[in-house]
Amino acid sequence: MKRILIAGAGSYLGTAFERYIGQWPEAYSVETIRLRGDDWRKTDFSAFDVVYQVAGIAHQKETAENAQTYYEVNCDLAAAVAEQAKAAGVGQFVYLSSMSVYGMDTGVITRETPPVPTSHYGKSKLLAEERLRHLADDSFRIAILRPPMVYGKDCPGNFQTVIKLVKRLPIFPRVCNRRSMIYVENLCAFVKLVIDRKLDGCYFPQNREYAETTQIARLAAKSLGKRVWFSFLAGAGVLLLRPCSSKLRKAFGSLTYQDMEDFDFVYCAVGFEDSIRRSV
Repeated sequence: MKRILIAGAGSYLGTAFERYIGQWPEAYSVETIRLRGDDWRKTDFSAFDVVYQVAGIAHQKETAENAQTYYEVNCDLAAAVAEQAKAAGVGQFVYLSSMSVYGMDTGVITRETPPVPTSHYGKSKLLAEERLRHLADDSFRIAILRPPMVYGKDCPGNFQTVIKLVKRLPIFPRVCNRRSMIYVENLCAFVKLVIDRKLDGCYFPQNREYAETTQIARLAAKSLGKRVWFSFLAGAGVLLLRPCSSKLRKAFGSLTYQDMEDFDFVYCAVGFEDSIRRSV
């Protein structure tokens, strides 16, 4: 039996993985810990084969006041957990990083694209990756995941903004764009694959299909049974304003991982249309 510790109890992604892996109780034993305060340091890490680090700060407006907190939580805390795991003889540490390490809100990312983060969130994630790599050796495997936008039912972040607009507005901009995204259950399946194969290195899980924001809105409206008019005129307005607005670039710009078909998408059991239906 594989013994897994999820560092980040109560988090959206930690809870999702705990629920997902619970389908195989005969093969996996899962526990969770909260990383607030210092009580987590009392945990006996030697009882686990894998630590999956999902705790972190995201989806908050960055300010001068909270900037240091990003580094303390996303980097220093992650490194401290990894150090304790390694000292206890844990064999694998899986760290949930982010596409944000590239510092891009539009464009195409390949395996050769250098990470140049621009936000405290992205910088803290990249700094954590670098510190974790220094801990890796033959007996302590470090797997780093850089997923794009993760979405699912009640997920935090930009996906819910689109769903809220569909619910509230009779008109939605018609814009052609392409986004790398990953449905939360597909991400959980990818993490399971990484654990099962005892992988290390850096990975870029994403859905099999690229998404369009207008397509997401159309499928959401269909699932909600709501009439929405998709307007080229509103789309033209978005295209005109998009270069001046980071929010519009994130919502309606194109940002994709290219030529990063990790494991031929075998972990993508849930197709895009079905994933949207499950997420609204």
